[in-house]
Amino acid sequence: MLAVEAAMRAYAPRFGGDVELWGLTGLLHDLDYERYPDLETGHPRYALRELEARGYPPELVRAVASHADFLGVSRDSPMEKALFAVDELSGFVLACAYVRPERLEGMTPKSVKKKLKQPSFAAAVNREELRHGAEELGVDFDEHLSIVIAALAARQDELMPAGSD
Repeated sequence: MLAVEAAMRAYAPRFGGDVELWGLTGLLHDLDYERYPDLETGHPRYALRELEARGYPPELVRAVASHADFLGVSRDSPMEKALFAVDELSGFVLACAYVRPERLEGMTPKSVKKKLKQPSFAAAVNREELRHGAEELGVDFDEHLSIVIAALAARQDELMPAGSD
């Protein structure tokens, strides 16, 4: 969730968004996933109820709902589209970094795309969804990769602390 927060903060200025709101949306979007991972009855339904009960902004709650395709909530705002676009990609980029000695330092879109072509690497990640997210956001896929990589690299020490192999 910290990686998604970083990527959301990076995208907010590009779309004239509130950096704090976008960052908070990224940070909280999966708050119930570990405890309620079942997509049929759990995630993100528990998070949505909790966020509403605690008075979080409606646009944050709606973005969390819209990042889960199976809930049928359309993605209309740039923040909603960005959350969907960076969610899975942030995890994939971190997975790529963990198998590189230099981690995120010097990572390029080309190296991430090379890993995308390996179906056995981070096999659970839907490659088509990653590309669709960038398209929906209206950003070239290579540029999207560059933005996410840079956002995560800026927080590498926090996201990938020494000894976190």
